[in-house]
Amino acid sequence: MLEYEITAFSRAGGEATARVKKSIIPFDAAAESGEQDPNPAELFLSAFAACILKNVERYSHILHIPYSRASVAVRGWRRDVPPAMIKVEYELTVWSHEEDRKMDLLHRNIKKFGTIYNTVLASCEVSGNLIHKIEE
Repeated sequence: MLEYEITAFSRAGGEATARVKKSIIPFDAAAESGEQDPNPAELFLSAFAACILKNVERYSHILHIPYSRASVAVRGWRRDVPPAMIKVEYELTVWSHEEDRKMDLLHRNIKKFGTIYNTVLASCEVSGNLIHKIEE
């Protein structure tokens, strides 16, 4: 079993940071969302995106699927009462010369074995697709 640990700090007014390994990640902990730093919902969606991109890298090696780059756009919807994320949608784009069937296999593995992906899936609706672009 893997174990993770972070620490987070805030000041009155909502200025906050999380310390993760050697990184310091600023975030907005104010009562009303600001425009500069990500709020907790945006950090949640960022973790989801990071999981997808990490698994593109991981499963591209395992499945022998070379790619040059990948990007993911994520949208989430929050319900107010009771407060919860209720839906997450994503669009993953991968640039590769590989055939479509292998790209579908890559996407299935990301959905099946992504830790954060499956954690989110257990708590709300998740949908998305992989767009395969051929590098020019």
